[in-house]
Amino acid sequence: MFSKEKVLILDTDIKFLPGVGPKKAELLNKELSIFRYRDLLYHFPYKYVDRSKFYTIAEIDSTETYIQLRGKINRFELAGEKHKSRFVAHFSDGTGSIELLWFKGIKWVKERLKPGVEYIVFGKPSIFNRKMNLVHPEIEEAASIDKSLNANLEAHYPTTEKMKNNFLPSKAIFRLMQVLVPLVQDEIVENLPAYLRNKFKLMSLKDALVAVHFPDNSQQLEKARFRLKYEELFFIQLNIIFQKKLRQVQTHGFVFEKVGEYLNQFYKNNLPFELTGAQKRVIREIRADIGSGKQMNRLLQGDVGSGKTLVALMCMLIALDNGYQACLMAPTEILAKQHFDSIYNFLDDMDIQIALLTGSTKKKQRDFIHAALLDGSLQILIGTHALLEDVVQFKNLGFVVIDEQHRFGVAQRARLWKKNENPPHVLVMTATPIPRTLAMTVYGDLEVSVIDELPPGRKPIKTSHYYDSKRLEVFGFMRRQIAAGRQVYIVYPLIKESEKMDYKDLEDGYESIVQAFPPPNYQVSIVHGKMKQDAKDLEMKRFVEGQTQIMVATTVIEVGVDVPNASIMVIESAERFGLSQLHQLRGRVGRGAEQSYCILMTSYKLSIEGRRRIELMTQTTDGFEISEADLKMRGPGDIEGTQQSGIPFDLKIASLGQDGQILQLARDAADAILNHDPDLAKPINTLLNSRIKEMNRKEVDWGQIS
Repeated sequence: MFSKEKVLILDTDIKFLPGVGPKKAELLNKELSIFRYRDLLYHFPYKYVDRSKFYTIAEIDSTETYIQLRGKINRFELAGEKHKSRFVAHFSDGTGSIELLWFKGIKWVKERLKPGVEYIVFGKPSIFNRKMNLVHPEIEEAASIDKSLNANLEAHYPTTEKMKNNFLPSKAIFRLMQVLVPLVQDEIVENLPAYLRNKFKLMSLKDALVAVHFPDNSQQLEKARFRLKYEELFFIQLNIIFQKKLRQVQTHGFVFEKVGEYLNQFYKNNLPFELTGAQKRVIREIRADIGSGKQMNRLLQGDVGSGKTLVALMCMLIALDNGYQACLMAPTEILAKQHFDSIYNFLDDMDIQIALLTGSTKKKQRDFIHAALLDGSLQILIGTHALLEDVVQFKNLGFVVIDEQHRFGVAQRARLWKKNENPPHVLVMTATPIPRTLAMTVYGDLEVSVIDELPPGRKPIKTSHYYDSKRLEVFGFMRRQIAAGRQVYIVYPLIKESEKMDYKDLEDGYESIVQAFPPPNYQVSIVHGKMKQDAKDLEMKRFVEGQTQIMVATTVIEVGVDVPNASIMVIESAERFGLSQLHQLRGRVGRGAEQSYCILMTSYKLSIEGRRRIELMTQTTDGFEISEADLKMRGPGDIEGTQQSGIPFDLKIASLGQDGQILQLARDAADAILNHDPDLAKPINTLLNSRIKEMNRKEVDWGQIS
C-alpha cells in the first residue's frame, strides 16, 4: 500500500516516464498490462545475469555462456553480399581482438558506435567464419554507465515478440527501471506492520523493491524476493480467511437436524457395497457442517472411481429427510447423464422423484420439470448449465452439488446457490487432485474433504511406456484382452494431422486401427469434439453397451464415460499431455474388478520434461503426488513472457509450485492475526485493514468462491 499524499507519482501514466512516450506506452499497456508507474515497478525480472566479472579476450573460448569485455573498437567493415550483409566491428582489449557482428539494425549501430571510444560489451561468444565473435552483443559506453543502479546481477524482464520488434526488449525495460526506481523509491511506503516484519526478519518494502531490480549480490536478492513473495502470498491468504470468517458470521445455513427414512432405507436396502473408511469420514464431516447452523461450503476431492457420487447422494438424501430439495450440476451433458443414470440406479425402488435437465431436454419435459420443482414434488434435479436458467426455480433448495466445479465460472456457481433466499449448503467435487498450495489459495475459502481410498475390489492400474516402434506388440496385447471380453480406449491429442506438430492424429489413427482390427471380428467407435451430439451419443452408447470393442477418441472422454468393462487405455503421443490430464485419462479404466492397464505411446524424441512426466506416470497412481509434480513442472519457469494461469488473481513474483513453504508461513500468520483480531480493528493492524479494503474494492469476491 502507498500513502495517499505520495500515491500520485506511482499512479502517473507510464507514457510520462522519460524514455517511454505514447507509442511505447501503448505497447506496454497492451502487451504487459503496464499502465502506471506502479505497474512497471511490480514488473519483476524472470532471471539475472552476473555482470560483476570481466573477461579478457585472450582467456575466452566459444564454450562460455555469456562474457563481458571492456575495450575499444579499432575499425568497422561491411561484409557479405548485398542481401546478406553483416556489419563487423573489430574490438580489442589489449590481450587480443574479437569481431562484433550485426545482421540487422546496421544503420542504428553505424550511427551510434565510434572507433577509439571505450565500451563495455556483453554477449555469447561463438565461431563464425573460423573467427571468434559476439553476434548482436549488448554494448554501452563505459563512461555512461550509471553505477548507482547498475547492479552486479543484471535483471532480465519478461517481454514479448511484438515488444522486441518495436525496440522494447528486456534491455530496454531494464533501462526504464534505471529511470523509474530512483524517481519513486522514496515514495514507497511500508504495507506490513513492524511486528510481522520483525518476526520473519523481512526487508522493508522499499529496500526489497530496489534490490529485486538492482541486487548487489545473490544474498541480497534472495532476501528481497522472499520479502516480496511473502507479502504477496500473505495478503491473498489474509483476504481469503477474512472473507471466510465474515461469511460464516453473516450467512446462516439450513439446519438438517435429522437422518430419516430416505437415508436409512437407502443404507439398509440400496447401498451397493460397504463404504470405505474415507467415505464414512467425509460423510461425518459433511453432517457436522449441515447440522451446525452455518452454511456449508466444502470441497470434496477424490480420484476417479473413489466414490464421490455415492457420498454426494447420501448427503442429498439427508436434505430430503429434512424437507429440502437437492440438485447436482455437471459441466457436460455426458457427465450429467452419467450422474443421472448412476443415481437413478442407486435409488432403485425408492419413492424419490429425480429428473435430468440439459440443453437437449425437450420443451414438454422442461415444462414438467419447472412445474414439479416449484410445487416440491421433484426432489432431486441433475443437469448441466441449464440449471442456471432463470426459469429454473425451486420450492426449497437446500443442498447443491457441483461436479468438476473448475469448469464453471464464479458468477455461474453463485447464480445456482442464489436460487434460494437463504443460500443452500454447497458441496463442490473434483476428480482432479489439487496440490496443497493450490487448495490453500484458490479454494482457501472452502473446508476440504478427501476420499483417499478406492472402493473394495478395485485394483491399481498398471501403467507402461512403449515407443511407437513397439506398436505391433501393443496391438497383440489389445487382441488378447479383447478376446477375454475386455474393451479398449485409444486417445489421440489431435483430430487432424498438423503441419506444426509432429503428433499422432485421430483420423489417421482410426484408419490404422480399423486395418489392424478389421470387421466383422472387431467393431470400432470414434468420438471427437467436432462431431454432432447425436452422432457422438450413438457412438458412446455402442461402446457402453459392448457393441464396439475399441473407442478411438480425443480427450472428450476425459470425463463422463463410465465403462467398467474397459480395461485398457492407450494414449497416443502421451508426451503431448500434461500430468493431470494423463492421470484423468488413465482414470477412465480401472472402474471394474478386472486388472486394468494404461499404455503411454511416445516417439523417441522426448524432451527432458516429457520424459519426466512419462516416468512419473509409470511409477505412481497417486493423484496428489502427480498433481504436486504437475504444478512444479508447469510453474512460471524462466521463459520470457510466460505467466501462471488458471488462478483468480495475478501472482507477480510468487509461485504456487515452488513457494509452498512461504505460503504455509503466510497462511499461518494470517490465521493467527485474524483469530486475535477478526475485524482487523486493533491499531497495530491498521495497515492490514487498509490493504484488505483496497483489495476488496479491486478483486474477486472470495465469499462467492464456492
